Amino acid sequence: MTETRPEETLDDLRIRLAPAIADAAAFDGWSKAAVANAAQACGVDPALAAFAFRDGQMAMISAWIDHVDLAMAEALPAATLAAMPIRARIRDLVLARLDAVAGREEALSRALAIMAMPSNIAASTRLGWRSADRMWRLAGDTATDYNHYTKRAILGGIYAATLRVFATDSSEGKAETRAFLDRRIDGIMRFEKAKAQLLRGPEHHFSLTRLLGRIRYPAR
Repeated sequence: MTETRPEETLDDLRIRLAPAIADAAAFDGWSKAAVANAAQACGVDPALAAFAFRDGQMAMISAWIDHVDLAMAEALPAATLAAMPIRARIRDLVLARLDAVAGREEALSRALAIMAMPSNIAASTRLGWRSADRMWRLAGDTATDYNHYTKRAILGGIYAATLRVFATDSSEGKAETRAFLDRRIDGIMRFEKAKAQLLRGPEHHFSLTRLLGRIRYPAR
């Protein structure tokens, strides 16, 4: 039976269908057949579903990422994140995204392969940036200088690498993925600490002249 939701936009429809498309993609690939099967499973007019995803595979994958974004925000509301240290916020936000795709590793592997195609690199880069930006914003980041860009670039790279590990991880409870993520986040924290020390104002750097001046003219 076809379900109609008059108030639903095409974007809403894409997000609603995305998990079902991912389920079908494990068998049919990210294809028109996957869209048709998802439409049937969700009670959506197949012609409307086909129109919503007329732009093809990357439109399907983008909608799935939007679904993951919503699941992440629902799993970790601002009040929960506010009580956590920044390292834990980033870790749990990434894990929430992984939880949202758990059980659909085959669809994820196929999606990653599509995103790595030369013709899709630019779109994939934008999607990776968008995911990193949404994580940092939920984590409370308000940087507007170059840190805004470096944080997102670094986190986007870590998240992409973690997804690849997750897609093939057969360890108990995805332990290998969690250990991989922890190592990468530790690397971020060390980098941020070193960067902060490097970029501290000149008044904090060692100065031989200042030291000699203090020896000769000690503070009163």
